[in-house]
Amino acid sequence: MAKGTKKVISTVEAIYGENVFNAKVMKQYLSKKAFDSLSKTINDGGAIDPKIADEVAQAMKDWAVSKGATHFCHWFQPLTGSTAEKHDSFISPDGQGGVKMEFSAKELIQGEPDASSFPSGGLRATFEARGYTAWDPTSPAFIKEGEDGTTLCIPTVFCGYHGEALDKKTPLLRSSAALAKQMDRAGKIFGVKAVTKAYVTLGPEQEYFLIDKTYYEQRLDLIQTGRTLFGRKPARHQQMEDHYFGAIRPRILAFMEDLDQALWKLGMPSKTRHNEVSPAQFEIAPIYERLNLAVDHNLICMELMRQIADKHGLVCLLHEKPFAGVNGSGKHNNWSVVGPDSKNWLYPGSSPHENAKFLFTLCAIIKAVDTHADLLRAAVASPGNDHRLGANEAPPAIISIFLGDQLNDIVEQIEKGAATSAKSGGTITIGADVIPTLPRDATDRNRTSPFAFTGNKFEFRAVGSNMNPAAANVVLNTIVAEAIDELSTQLEADVKAKKDFNKSLQALLQAVIKKHKRVIFNGDNYTEEWHKEAERRGLPNKKTTPEALKAYETEKAIKLFEKYAVLTKKELLSRYEIYIHNYKSVLSYEGECARTIAATQILPVAFQYQANLAATVKAVDEAGAKSGVAKEVLVEVSGLIGKLDTGIKALEAAVEAHDTDSIKSALVETRVAVDALEALVPADAWPLPTYAEMLFLY
Repeated sequence: MAKGTKKVISTVEAIYGENVFNAKVMKQYLSKKAFDSLSKTINDGGAIDPKIADEVAQAMKDWAVSKGATHFCHWFQPLTGSTAEKHDSFISPDGQGGVKMEFSAKELIQGEPDASSFPSGGLRATFEARGYTAWDPTSPAFIKEGEDGTTLCIPTVFCGYHGEALDKKTPLLRSSAALAKQMDRAGKIFGVKAVTKAYVTLGPEQEYFLIDKTYYEQRLDLIQTGRTLFGRKPARHQQMEDHYFGAIRPRILAFMEDLDQALWKLGMPSKTRHNEVSPAQFEIAPIYERLNLAVDHNLICMELMRQIADKHGLVCLLHEKPFAGVNGSGKHNNWSVVGPDSKNWLYPGSSPHENAKFLFTLCAIIKAVDTHADLLRAAVASPGNDHRLGANEAPPAIISIFLGDQLNDIVEQIEKGAATSAKSGGTITIGADVIPTLPRDATDRNRTSPFAFTGNKFEFRAVGSNMNPAAANVVLNTIVAEAIDELSTQLEADVKAKKDFNKSLQALLQAVIKKHKRVIFNGDNYTEEWHKEAERRGLPNKKTTPEALKAYETEKAIKLFEKYAVLTKKELLSRYEIYIHNYKSVLSYEGECARTIAATQILPVAFQYQANLAATVKAVDEAGAKSGVAKEVLVEVSGLIGKLDTGIKALEAAVEAHDTDSIKSALVETRVAVDALEALVPADAWPLPTYAEMLFLY
């Protein structure tokens, strides 16, 4: 920098993290002793030192009040799939008719919201109301801005009276600890110098739709279910592929700019924004963060997206399939693991030793995904995702791994004995340990694969846009922890037996590939040929949520989660009960909503059009002209009205009987009739905003 010049701090640098109780703020408000102690707790885990708890609470309150906060809340993630919070003010009577602002260590560390109305799946009886929130210091407290005030939000876990996990954060933290333990163990085997505890990183890409609020308010189905239960696909939708990465319209860009500003204030590294494939569909993606924080940030982001869209006269739709016939929305789960040497072990290195760690981790993941494909599928099972998986640019329900041509070629060579060359890349260096130097970024992207290696991470593309990403990562962490545990046990035994480490590693990787290579598929996951091939290989294909969720009830799953102290049998089975209940509830209210719209909005309009056609036919006939065309349309409309009536009655019966399979078929039957009527009834009489309006007029 030239003498006399001064660095100009950008607006982003100035506001970034201003609403977060981060390290910079802690240094300002805490004593050095308290700061060092709290930093150690955040970085290494464990409970906060009681000696500094009051000072931390006071500092957090003083900072929050300086930001205009009047209330605080414990912000947690119950098993509803969304977030929850109960606000308490800082005020305390001063005994002289006024108040003072107070916040104790006890209020910071533990809360007691009523747990009776949250789903527990049998973990507790409804009359047992006690539930506890406990501060998670690894995710910093943040300020939520309102119209006339702010609230201090403290990320917490949520558990029952006897310590049962009633949330999604608790098992996420447990699974992260389990994986870190095994990664640290593997680090010792590979002789790396430990400089940190191993940890997982995540970068969740978030897809979403934006439509005009006026249209949303006229669609009872969108209001109540998040998706359109009826709607005829317009003549033009995404065929031209001109929306993807296209110029962003000013109104949408204004929304995105406001969203970025809000996210940056909360210390969220929002990096990418662009148009997605379908008209009215968009995506936002952050830079990678530690897993727990990334999950919290994603949930906050989803909330802000809805709020900021509303300010722009828009509605943000996060359902996996809000519009039939066009792209659905996912949350691409970009997952990687950092070892105790502070290096990404899914990043091919420049030396045989680095690549030994990489291939060890890669083979552990291949083993994990093949062994527990059913659990990965269960982790992304939901009514909304059932509509998406296997459709436009979403992976099928068959869990498989994409490696890319070069990496797959090396894996195949290892299976045969040793890798000696790199496909499409000339020769590769062979080290003393018979592990090659690998090319970086040597893989194309496969948008049809549910679990794709993309250079330095795995992208789990099957996660739904409306999901809390914790569930998928709990499974991913735990199954990889098991695989690394088992591989490490074998290597440790070989070392103890004084076998050559490099030869042992080579033999181990070869054995893993031979046994689990069936899960690797580098082709088009959409084709019927792959479905047949997957069946031949014995890969599970659970197409619906009820089928997929059964994986949680298996002895294999129970033993896995209990072995690594992630979920007890009772906690795991409770998830199954909650998710099945949620599935049935969603189908039930979708069925009732569709019946209401069909009977009270579509049928009356269809009757009126039928009457108008009948009057036209009569008038034309009486005038001595030919009414053939009008009669044909009248017959067609009358037939569709009959089908619509049949569908309405089928919905009524299915909802009354709580028969989800019948509800699904009745929804399809009713939709066919409604969408056909939309093509015939005059546009100015149709009671619902159309797809053409919602997808293009925003």
